[in-house]
This record gives sequence, structure tokens and C-alpha cells, in this order.
Amino acid sequence: MAAPAAGTTQLRVARLTKAHGLKGAIKLELYTDEPDKRFTPGASFTLQVPRTSEWHGKKLELVELRWYNSHPVAFFKGIADRDAAETLLKAILWIDEEVQTEPGDDDSWYDYQLVGMSVVRDGREVGTVRRVDHFPAQDLLIVGTPSGEVMVPFVNAIVPSVDPVAGIVTVTPPIGLFEEAPEEEPAEVDLSGIDLSDPELAAAAPVEEEDTDADAESGSADVTADSAPADSAAADSADAATPDSQEEPRS
Repeated sequence: MAAPAAGTTQLRVARLTKAHGLKGAIKLELYTDEPDKRFTPGASFTLQVPRTSEWHGKKLELVELRWYNSHPVAFFKGIADRDAAETLLKAILWIDEEVQTEPGDDDSWYDYQLVGMSVVRDGREVGTVRRVDHFPAQDLLIVGTPSGEVMVPFVNAIVPSVDPVAGIVTVTPPIGLFEEAPEEEPAEVDLSGIDLSDPELAAAAPVEEEDTDADAESGSADVTADSAPADSAAADSADAATPDSQEEPRS
């Protein structure tokens, strides 16, 4: 995609989604709140397409923008049939915009105005805005932090304040968005006041883990001690069965 001219920036305004009809019309997914201003006859758009595309490095000129059942449909110069339109599907349209131009709404900003701003949480800087990703449901601020990128939903509940003059984006994110949520330790159970003589209450009360290793060692010692007399008795029995002397055969 070509670089913007000096003193301008590029704004993403639409994506080409589907061929419409047989005369080269293409449905648009809009990324702008001002389509009537951006899509005027003769408007020129830079194309963002793969390098392998036949449209790489080229521009499109708008002939007309129409609306069909609330869906925007564009006609472009040189795109005369459906086959030509289908070669442009998934392409993203960009326009050149003067950097000095400000949005008409106090609560709207261009992407280039947000990129590079400091992201502050509870008075402490946690990162900087790297880019803005646009989706049908909502936009996402991609914030660079020391531990990597964080996707922050660009909604008032999480981004309550943007100060382009100070270059600060204030965020109030939920726990776990910028860091892992701490694991909660199990609470200690207070057994005071519980009558453990009651079988039902005793069964419901937590049971302390027994020291199985100590029990195993104790059991082993008991077995050894109990088996000692048996071994001694066996030895006595063996001694009794062995004669003190052996009779010589008579001649």
C-alpha cells in the first residue's frame, strides 16, 4: 500500500465484501460514520490487498454509491461486470486525510490521533496505543505493554476519557485485562460453636488430613515388633528338631 502524501494520513473507510448483481457493483462494510462525505463520485481509494493480487499498488475511483435495503453498494470506474468485482473482494479501502482535520464529534477520534497515546490506569502508565482494530460489534485499542499486547474494548465503561491534547487515554479495565486475576485462597472454616457430637454436623465438618507417612512408619514398626517373637519361636523349634549327637551304626 502506498505511503500517504506529506501532511496527510491514511484513514481506513471500508472493506469490499461481496459482488452485487452483474454490473460490477460491490457491497461495502463501512468503517466510517460519514459515508456520504467519504464516498462521493470521483473519490480515489488506495487498496490494501495481498502482494500477489493483481490490484496491488493500484487505486480505485468511485463512480457512485447506492443503498440497497440499508446496505451500501459501490460502483467503481473500470469494474464493469461481476467477474471483475469478485477480484476485489476482501480489499480494504483507504483515503488520504489532512492531519489537521478534526472529527466533528467531540467523542470521536481518528486512528492516527490515538496511536502513540499513553494509556493510564489509576494514575499509572500501563502502556501505549499501538493501533486501533475495527470490528462490527466494537473497536479495540491494541495497547503495547512490557508483557505484550493487550486488546482493550473501546467503550465508555472501559475507556472513559481520551485527552488528545495531553496524549493520555484513561482506562478502567476489569481485573485480569492487564494482569492475571489473583487466585483466591480457600477461607478457613470456623468450627467454634459446632457440636461435633451430632453425627450430621460431624459428617459435614472438614476433616484434617492425617499424616499417612507417620502412620505407615508406625505400622511398619509394629509389624516388625510383633514378628520378632514368631521368628524366635521358629528358631527354638528348629533347635529342638536337631539332635545333639548322631548315633553311629552298629557293626
